[in-house]
Amino acid sequence: MSEKTSDRIKGIVEGADIVLFMKGAPAAPQCGFSAAVVKVLDGFGVTYESVNVLADPFIREGVKEFSNWPTFPQLYVKGEFVGGCDIVREMAASGEFAKLLADSGIGGVSA
Repeated sequence: MSEKTSDRIKGIVEGADIVLFMKGAPAAPQCGFSAAVVKVLDGFGVTYESVNVLADPFIREGVKEFSNWPTFPQLYVKGEFVGGCDIVREMAASGEFAKLLADSGIGGVSA
């Protein structure tokens, strides 16, 4: 990955409290796994930024290297990689995701 791409990804990840790299957009996810993470985030009532990895091949490939995670979606909270769909769903079901949001000082948690 080029330094330019790495810097772009770092800027995106650090530019919002919650960032979701996904296929499609929250209003129109283009894969079931992305849709599932959108559903979790929306259920918690949090504000988040999303990046459609299908729209930019440099971001799509760069994020995989950046996180050392090969698939999408990928969720970041306060600049830290949380995981993909299965991890986010498990964390939401166990209460761990609500705790992560609270510990990160992210308001609006309703689930």
